[in-house]
Amino acid sequence: MGSLATIRGLHKAYVMGDETVHALDGVDLNFDRGEYIAILGPSGSGKSTLMHILGFMDTPTKGSILFEGEEVSNLSPDRRAWYRSNRVGFVFQSFNLLPRLTVLENVALPLLYREHTDPVANSAAAAVALERVGMSHRLDHRPSQLSGGERQRVAIARAIVGSPSIIFADEPTGNLDVKNVDRILDLLGSLIKEGITVVLVTHDLSVAEKAHRVISMRAGLVQEDRTK
Repeated sequence: MGSLATIRGLHKAYVMGDETVHALDGVDLNFDRGEYIAILGPSGSGKSTLMHILGFMDTPTKGSILFEGEEVSNLSPDRRAWYRSNRVGFVFQSFNLLPRLTVLENVALPLLYREHTDPVANSAAAAVALERVGMSHRLDHRPSQLSGGERQRVAIARAIVGSPSIIFADEPTGNLDVKNVDRILDLLGSLIKEGITVVLVTHDLSVAEKAHRVISMRAGLVQEDRTK
């Protein structure tokens, strides 16, 4: 479906006291539209740092990132915020749903950060996203009234409500029972039919094997990049 992002010579270093830690140490990768990718590696491998940079939550120390044809490695905070609101969706292990909001309000929340936001249109978009994940019957419930699998489906609805180009799922099955793991991974995988790139960030090989492409990282480097 065409290229989404191209990464060349990506480095990220953190100074911790007298020591410099190289979280990323020269990463080259290509991401196409509509790929189902797993980034696999142990703690400290650099996979979370890579997600934060590609998700416009952090900037690299050096290197180039072309995203949808634009160089985005050193954007201003305002421009990074625009990309987070308009191009990226996130799904987290802990769901990150706000307990006082209804399911519908939680899903509509990312749209509030866009310019010219319209509450009625936002609610309608959230309702459509919830229908897509099979949660339209829970619009008025609070997160505490849902099971773990249902909360994660709501979190996926929130991730897709803004029609992102890419979704990062950070250990998305870590808090789920076995029954719901495959359901959630299959739901994420189904999004690629719409041209969304889905990236699972995980240390769990069984989760990574659900993806069509597995990128293995260690010590800030890509050790293997294989397509099944």
